[in-house]
Amino acid sequence: MTRIDAKFAELNAQGKKAFVSYVMAGDPDFDSSLELVKGLPGAGVDVIELGLPFTDPMADGPTIQLAGQRALEAGMTLDRTLELATEFRKADNTTPIVLMGYYNPIYSRGVETFLSQAKAAGIDGLIVVDLPPEEDDELCIPAQAAGLNFVRLATPTTDDKRLPRVLQNTSGFVYYVSITGITGAAEAEATDVGPEVARIKAATDLPVIVGFGINTPAKSQAIASVADGAVVGSAIVSQIGAGKPVGEVLDFVKSLADGAHAA
Repeated sequence: MTRIDAKFAELNAQGKKAFVSYVMAGDPDFDSSLELVKGLPGAGVDVIELGLPFTDPMADGPTIQLAGQRALEAGMTLDRTLELATEFRKADNTTPIVLMGYYNPIYSRGVETFLSQAKAAGIDGLIVVDLPPEEDDELCIPAQAAGLNFVRLATPTTDDKRLPRVLQNTSGFVYYVSITGITGAAEAEATDVGPEVARIKAATDLPVIVGFGINTPAKSQAIASVADGAVVGSAIVSQIGAGKPVGEVLDFVKSLADGAHAA
């Protein structure tokens, strides 16, 4: 059982919904990013999605793109991202970390080497946006063999014919993308999301967490009420991009987490 599996089992036993936060590793710099990530569990975050900076983030809107650019300009690399996770693990051995990014940096490192390093750093799962199920032998299967969950994205365009393929080797949880398009592009609506979550849950025992388009505590609560939890990324990252102090960002995160936990 991974930390992700254990966390969802714990939440389920408590009758609670999950709050998942996304932050870009190294944004705006290593030390500030580490301080923020260390503060996330105390702000109510159940699972941390840690963005791996990349030069061509095709699924991300301007907010996340700019975060990646800030991180890269501050010297963030794959090695530094894993170092950040390692530092976090020195004080927290229970909060799950899902590394979210693109395949190129992993491929360049070599899958076997990367998986070994990620496991050693305390990474629990991967979301790799540009690897479809047809490429599961590339990373998904080796990752799960190494003890890492491989979290798959389902979207409004994932129809009943496609869904079983998407779910086939998914583990940890299913990330339902509430809108078509890039991150931060539109707002999620619970009335649209609810039936889609129910459709996915009918096909899997995994928790279904909804992300994209959630930017307020009320929205976090509304979305979590029709799913197993909510993910917020762009709204948090925009606070960092605006130069807000870490404490203020964490206060905002807590308000979002409180919303999801109230569902």
